[in-house]
Amino acid sequence: MRFEAISWERLADAVADRVDGAEPADGSDWHKVGVDGAPAAPGGEFADRVAAALRLRGRSVIVVATGGFLRPASLRFEHGKQDPDAYYSGWYDTGALWREVFGPLEPGGSGRVLPDLWDPVTDRATRSPAVPLPPGGVLVVHGPFLLGHWFPFDLKVHLRLSAGALARRTNQPWTLPAFARYEDEVGPADVADVVVRADDPRRPAWTGFTA
Repeated sequence: MRFEAISWERLADAVADRVDGAEPADGSDWHKVGVDGAPAAPGGEFADRVAAALRLRGRSVIVVATGGFLRPASLRFEHGKQDPDAYYSGWYDTGALWREVFGPLEPGGSGRVLPDLWDPVTDRATRSPAVPLPPGGVLVVHGPFLLGHWFPFDLKVHLRLSAGALARRTNQPWTLPAFARYEDEVGPADVADVVVRADDPRRPAWTGFTA
């Protein structure tokens, strides 16, 4: 896999141009972009950059973090607070993401997206109202393990950290086996439309678009 140096600004522009020049693959009125990466990667910041670039092109955008769709603590911590297998497959409420985020953007959907569901600090529902995304709008979702659930993304961006960089930069080393499992079972670099090497967050590099 060959990488070329690029700035985050140019990368966000390239992603926005790609979205702006295509039709949603599922025949709906909305594009869906996934920014996949470990918490140690700048996924949230990059998702916001893509959103800003799209808005400059006249697109309405909703950015959703999967961190707002955690399961209650009683379910996340059923096997302890540092269980990598639970973190990999049991922390994020993928059913709620399908129902509240992707479902409304299916063909004929309402376009009303729930921006978050659960506050992990209070361990209570956020009770946030659904946000309308008009036709032609773009959903940008960011978080870890995004590419293993068949979410209907039109464009999938994977922020790649080498094992060494991930080990150095994570503040939760107990999660490392979960990311190793993700690499083995999903191979995110193989299924993404573009891979960004983010070992040094000041000097990203990318593969270009795979198709």
